[in-house]
Amino acid sequence: MKLTDIFNSDKVCISCEVFPPKQGTELQNSLGIVKRITEARPSYISVTYGAGGSTVGYSAALAKEVQSYGLPALAHLTCVQADEAKITRVLGEMKNNGIQNILALRGDIPSGAQGTGGCFAHASDLMRFIKKQGDFCVGGAAYPEGHPESGSMARDIDNTKYKVEAGVDFLVTQMFFDNTILYNYMFRLLSAGINVPVVPGIMPVTNANQINRICQLSGTKLPPQFRAMVEKFADKPVALQQAGIAYATGQIIDLVANGFNHVHIYTMNRPEIIGGIMRNLSEIVK
Repeated sequence: MKLTDIFNSDKVCISCEVFPPKQGTELQNSLGIVKRITEARPSYISVTYGAGGSTVGYSAALAKEVQSYGLPALAHLTCVQADEAKITRVLGEMKNNGIQNILALRGDIPSGAQGTGGCFAHASDLMRFIKKQGDFCVGGAAYPEGHPESGSMARDIDNTKYKVEAGVDFLVTQMFFDNTILYNYMFRLLSAGINVPVVPGIMPVTNANQINRICQLSGTKLPPQFRAMVEKFADKPVALQQAGIAYATGQIIDLVANGFNHVHIYTMNRPEIIGGIMRNLSEIVK
């Protein structure tokens, strides 16, 4: 199933993400995580892609496993250090495994490297190439607070327009912790003529150190009430997990109340996180 079919539905849909093990580590554990996550019955599961495509084999295996449970897989694909031959090969593997949905990303440029080191300078270049290779449903990333490298929000919106012009079918946002940021961002997108489906990305906080590192890298801002929650329970991991799930649930309910029926959860391979959220939304997601 293509994700655009899901996005065309009025049903409230919650998705989540898994990431493959590092090279040389046990794949079986990750397959077990997929099984546990599917028990929460998200609408679809995205599968990340290692830096430079380093986990491509594992990523494909996890995406195939997701679909074996009757859920659509959204396979990530990055173009850093990749040429057309490599991308064509990976797309062929996805097609053979029945994967129809791809999240096309530039990927992180390795430290000290000059540019992407491949045939694709931008995610929009990759999207355009994928669209020529088959009938894939292609998604892209969106940044409600602006990409750290864009320099300005106006430039970031221009870059997002390039993705739409390249044929992107939907956008999934970077995490944010204040829904007002997303609502303001949506106004900017619509003003720029961008009207593809936008799926908000929510990250439930379960580790204070982890969230601080992520925010430093992404530039994500922490609202006072969120920061107070993290500081209050930083030394109580079980309490922080409960509070993080509650905070994320509140964000999702507000999003749904304001017309966003599809929300993506960054669960960091934690089945208990998506499980807790889905239980909180049991009368909303039916």
